[in-house]
Amino acid sequence: MNTEESGNLRVLNWLFKPAGFLMESRLRQWLMNPVKTLEGAGIETGQTVLEVGCGTGFFTIPAAKLLGDEGRLVAMDPLQDYTRRVSKKVESAGLKNVRVVKRDALNTGLNTASMDMVLLFGVIPFPSLPLNRLLPEMHRVLKPQGSLAVWLFPVSGLVPKWILEPGLFTFVGKRNGVYNYRRC
Repeated sequence: MNTEESGNLRVLNWLFKPAGFLMESRLRQWLMNPVKTLEGAGIETGQTVLEVGCGTGFFTIPAAKLLGDEGRLVAMDPLQDYTRRVSKKVESAGLKNVRVVKRDALNTGLNTASMDMVLLFGVIPFPSLPLNRLLPEMHRVLKPQGSLAVWLFPVSGLVPKWILEPGLFTFVGKRNGVYNYRRC
């Protein structure tokens, strides 16, 4: 069973409900301004962005607003409950520049060189997303000058260095807690 198929399992959706509650809490909004974090990634109006592991949409709505009507956001998560919740939020906000998809980030199904930026916010390190499979897929979907923005939770550890090991990305800098990389 792949990650996308497991995202339909009731038991997994049930297990991740408490995490969803925490992701949407006012405390998190107060402690971590999503717009400030997204600005650290360097999001610009008009870009096409992939948000991997959108969860309950903590970054989705602010990112879509920063991208503007000319931009596009693909919000991706393998959990059915999360993608349903984000879809409702996007609809309630009246946003037309967001496409919410229930997919596995290891096999996005997106066109090659179709994204200006990929957001990996709070999704690595995670056992179901091994970097040796995730990074090549992110490299594939990014345009030649595309960027990878990584916000690590709960700790960074060696992950920033591990991203460099395959030689697919170069480190650009860190801003507002976000590690920024450029596609090689």
